[in-house]
Amino acid sequence: MKNVLMLLGLLCWFPAIGQSVGRQPNESIKDKSYLTAIRRAEKYIDSLRAVQDIPGISVCVGTSQKILWAEGFGYADLETHQPVTIHSKFRIGSVSKSLTSLAIGKLVEQKKLDLDAAIQQYVPQFPVKKYPVTARQLATHTAGIRHYRDSDPLACPRRFTSVQEGLTIFNQDSLLFKPGTAYNYSTYGYTLLSAVIEGASYQDYPSYMQQAVFTPLGMYDTGVDASDSIVINRVRFYEHRQGRLVNAAQVDNSYKWAGGGLLSTPVDLVKLGRGLLTYSLLRKETVDLLFTPQLLPDGTNTYYGLGWRLGTSPQNRKIIHHGGTIDGGRTFLLLYPEHDLVVAITANMSGVNINLPEVETIASYFFEVKR
Repeated sequence: MKNVLMLLGLLCWFPAIGQSVGRQPNESIKDKSYLTAIRRAEKYIDSLRAVQDIPGISVCVGTSQKILWAEGFGYADLETHQPVTIHSKFRIGSVSKSLTSLAIGKLVEQKKLDLDAAIQQYVPQFPVKKYPVTARQLATHTAGIRHYRDSDPLACPRRFTSVQEGLTIFNQDSLLFKPGTAYNYSTYGYTLLSAVIEGASYQDYPSYMQQAVFTPLGMYDTGVDASDSIVINRVRFYEHRQGRLVNAAQVDNSYKWAGGGLLSTPVDLVKLGRGLLTYSLLRKETVDLLFTPQLLPDGTNTYYGLGWRLGTSPQNRKIIHHGGTIDGGRTFLLLYPEHDLVVAITANMSGVNINLPEVETIASYFFEVKR
C-alpha cells in the first residue's frame, strides 16, 4: 500500500501529456517598470510556441545596467516534463561566432594576435594555400574557406579530440577565391580561427574562452556542447519530422566549437551584450573594430563585421545581431547599441521561425516603455 501511494504521488507530480507548463516565478526576472511590455512579450512567446509546436523557449531582455526580463517557457525535456528555466542551456549555433569574436578582440588588445598576419604564424601546420589567409579574413568570412559539404566526414557521433583534428575536414581543399575579394559564410573558417586563438594564447579554445570571456562577464551557464560530458541544465533537442515532433538526430559539435558548438542561455547572451555596450571587457576601439562592416575591393558592403551582422531596423535604429541554427536549436541575439537594449532568445527545436522580425517585435514592446 505504501508503494502504491508513493507511485501515485510521483504520477501527480508530472503534468499530463500536452498540458502547458506554468512559468516558474522563482526562476524569472521581471522589472516592475516594464510589466506591461513583459505581459505583451509573454503572450507573443506563447503564440510562437503554439503556432510552431516548439517544446521550449527562453528569452531575456536587458540594458547596459540591468536585466529587465528573463523567463523560460515550456519544456527543456519532453520525456520528463522538465520545464525551461532561465538557467536551461541551449545550443546557440552560429551565435558562437559572436562569442568567439570577443576572444579575438581580447588577443588583439593583449598584442598576442596580429589580425593581418598569415595564419601560419599561429597555426604552422595548416597547409599554405595559393594566397595567404589572415585572422581578419577568417573572422569576416572573406578568407575563401569553404562551408559544409554533404560529403564531409561528420557521421554521427564522430568526436574530434582537438581543434587541430577538426581542421582535417577541409585543410586540403583549395580556397574558393583570393582572400579579401569576396564574401562566403563559413563555419569552417571559424574552426580555423579557433586554432589561431589557440596558437596565439597558448591555451586550448574552451579554456581561453572561459578565462578571457565567460568568467569576466559572469557567463556561468556558457560552454562547449560536449556530447561525452554531463552538462547540468542542458536541454533536450527536438525537430519536426513528417509532421511529428521527435528527438533531433544525435550530433557531435566538437569540430566547430568556435563557429557553432557552444551552449548558453539568453541571460548569459544579454550579459555579453551588456559587456560590449559598457566596454567592460574590451576597449571602445576594439568593440568598434568588431562592429565595423567589411568592404570588398569593388565597394560591396558585406554588412558583416568580425563575428557580427550589422544593419538598420525599420525604425532606423542601428542594430548588431547574429542568429544561430543547429540540430535541435535556434538562437538569436540582437543589440541596439545606440538605444541601450539587448534581446536574446533560444529554442530547443530545429527549423524554428524566430528571425530578426520576431526578435524586433519583442524589442518593440520595451521601446514603447523606454520612450
